[in-house]
Amino acid sequence: MSSASSSVRRIAATVLAAGAIVSAAALPAAAHDGDRHHQQRPRVEISRVQADSPGREDRSNRSLNGEWVEITNTTRNPINLRGWTLRDNDGNRYRFDNVRIGSRATIRIHSGNGRDTRTDLFQDRRDYVWDNRSDTATLRDDRGRTVDTETWGRRR
Repeated sequence: MSSASSSVRRIAATVLAAGAIVSAAALPAAAHDGDRHHQQRPRVEISRVQADSPGREDRSNRSLNGEWVEITNTTRNPINLRGWTLRDNDGNRYRFDNVRIGSRATIRIHSGNGRDTRTDLFQDRRDYVWDNRSDTATLRDDRGRTVDTETWGRRR
């Protein structure tokens, strides 16, 4: 019996070792897929851009507020955007103050003047920000890391 018992132990050890090797080999692939998915969909993203203000572009506040960028929080938790920035290709920059974006919520950042609310923020500019034909909106976090970009038209 000791010979049979020893064979069973060797077989069990071999099966366990093989299982550990297979599990270890599969682990990095699963972790990599998770990272790739995270890179494709940021936690906060530029969800829509209205670069060409509807109607006549006469630099009125109504026309300026007709161009905007929407930012969506795709997570289940609110996120504070304090210190984050939104930029265009020409270097125009909007810096977020103490703004919390709710879970799965969207906020719209208008170019003109207005009163900030939970859903609408205003850059308080007197000129258009976004180029109608081509531009890039870049959202960066409070450490300067690019979170998301949205490009339209031909690149310059």
